[in-house]
Amino acid sequence: MVLWPPVSLPPNIAMLLFVDKLTNVDFSFVDPQRGLLGETYLANITLEGNLDEQGMVCDFGTVKKIVRNWLDTELDHRLAVPTRSPHITLIDEGELLSIHWKFGNEGQFLHTRSPRDAVALVDAEILTPETIAQWCITQLKTLFPESVAQLELTFSIEDSPGFYYHYSHGLKKHLGNCQRIAHGHRSRIDIWENDNKSPELEALWAKRWRDIYIGTRSDIKAEPRHNNMPYYHFAYVSQQGPFELTIPQNVCYLIDTDSTVELIAQHFAQAIKADRPNSVIRVKAFEGIHKGAIAEL
Repeated sequence: MVLWPPVSLPPNIAMLLFVDKLTNVDFSFVDPQRGLLGETYLANITLEGNLDEQGMVCDFGTVKKIVRNWLDTELDHRLAVPTRSPHITLIDEGELLSIHWKFGNEGQFLHTRSPRDAVALVDAEILTPETIAQWCITQLKTLFPESVAQLELTFSIEDSPGFYYHYSHGLKKHLGNCQRIAHGHRSRIDIWENDNKSPELEALWAKRWRDIYIGTRSDIKAEPRHNNMPYYHFAYVSQQGPFELTIPQNVCYLIDTDSTVELIAQHFAQAIKADRPNSVIRVKAFEGIHKGAIAEL
């Protein structure tokens, strides 16, 4: 039954407004056991509040703009660091921030030095989707109008039946935030051999690149040893400033080119083709969600 004129709701009624998969963020963080992880989260937001004079809790355009802009600026393409972790040391060098981070059971560590804007200092002891979301909520809620009484933010991952891997990298020639030496992605990989989808090859490369740092050989400035363990020291200067990263060799995969997704796809195809020269190889490499590059040999 349709009522006319429409029923008016009292202006002070509390309502919930939601936007699922509002945006995604690509970043890296250090897991206490697994080390440096590239990650891609989908952001979902729910707002609770009274209706305004338009009959809205908050305009969808306002919600999307506030959340996207904040996440793009404060988390996306950064290295997220839990400031209350007992395994981390932060050294403030003015415009630069130096971070020393112990992880794993073998005394491994990561050290990075970069401009402050390349780091997200998260008020938490350990980083999980929940603790990162709570840190975001604390700052986001001050940006909304008074009609919004409560704000909930959750992070989810892409619902994909295929194979994926976590990788971190830096692109020194990039004019945007990809130049940051320790940012990353959770990325799917699709591979075809002679026009047939190959779960075997996809599983092989997803396992090979599990929790990997993709380094460019020309960016290696030293190969120090600590506690009898070999490390790579990567360093370069880009438009945003100087970047350095010291990381165990056993979590690195070296390539001869920069690590753009186009060159990653090409590397996959070339490496597989070398093992299977009589096959036609097609690789669809993702950079996070819904974007990437295709190479065929």
